[in-house]
Amino acid sequence: MKVVFFGTPQFAVPTLEKLLNHPEFQVLAVVSQPDKRRERGNKLTPSPVKILATAHNLPVWQPEKVKKDVETLKQLQQLEADVFVVVAYGQILSKKILNMPKFGCINVHGSILPQYRGAAPIQWCLYHGEKKTGITTMLMDAGMDTGDMLLKATIPIQLLDNAQILADQLEIIGADLLVETLFKLERQEIRPIPQDNSAATYASLIQKQDYNLDWSKTAIQLHNQIRGFYPHCITTFRNQTLKITATVPLDSAYIQELPPELQDKIHKIPNLSSISGVPGQVVSIIKGIGAIVQTGEGLLLLREVQLTGKRPQSGWDFVNGTRLTVGEMMAD
Repeated sequence: MKVVFFGTPQFAVPTLEKLLNHPEFQVLAVVSQPDKRRERGNKLTPSPVKILATAHNLPVWQPEKVKKDVETLKQLQQLEADVFVVVAYGQILSKKILNMPKFGCINVHGSILPQYRGAAPIQWCLYHGEKKTGITTMLMDAGMDTGDMLLKATIPIQLLDNAQILADQLEIIGADLLVETLFKLERQEIRPIPQDNSAATYASLIQKQDYNLDWSKTAIQLHNQIRGFYPHCITTFRNQTLKITATVPLDSAYIQELPPELQDKIHKIPNLSSISGVPGQVVSIIKGIGAIVQTGEGLLLLREVQLTGKRPQSGWDFVNGTRLTVGEMMAD
């Protein structure tokens, strides 16, 4: 089966690797987003997909707008591919492109469709506290993740999972599911299923303000925001920006979902039920673990943080390094 691969970030790399290493597929070319300037050194940096494709001596096309790039459209048409595989490419494909390959354009999407259509499905499913997620392969149409569904795979979400952990799991599952999808399509063993649009939810692009922590929210809401938008959520501490990258909600309903070792440590915290303060206030410091902050409802343990210009550090190292004291405030 002759394949053209569309993809950009690390999430797409395992699927491309799977296709490259499989004897039943021939990857003809790769389409990826243009190189971007990164903060350090402001150097143009190729996408992870481009790096892999270049290592395999594949043609790589990086149009600014693929549906308007005459040369790229001409090259895609000339390849006469059986299928276009699309994984987190980052651009909308035109009807002209969608209609080029024999089997159409197959998308590997990081949610259980029709939930979380859009650009950031993994992040928003965590933000909303979902208990499971997965991968859906889909026959693309002109809409935003609205095409007919082909195959699905689901996984549970653990309380301490963050966006990076989930992405690492889903990118492997997506690669396997894509291969299964292509084989079944070729053998006509899949019946595409239309999505129920009335059940659809949308995972929009994440905005900078989504990273700001509001301590009047509940402990579980803040925990879900921090792990969903990992590692970017911020508060203010001593007039500096402080990233908070890992937390534990200390409500009894959630403690039982933690790893046994962490459960044991939390159960040993004295007078946990009687600790209280105003939202954003450090209300307790637990030796060897870290600081506990009062939220609008419930307590939140800071497991990992990062001060501006510093490396990430454990909650306990943060306490020691800053000589943190009970009563200090985190501000939104």
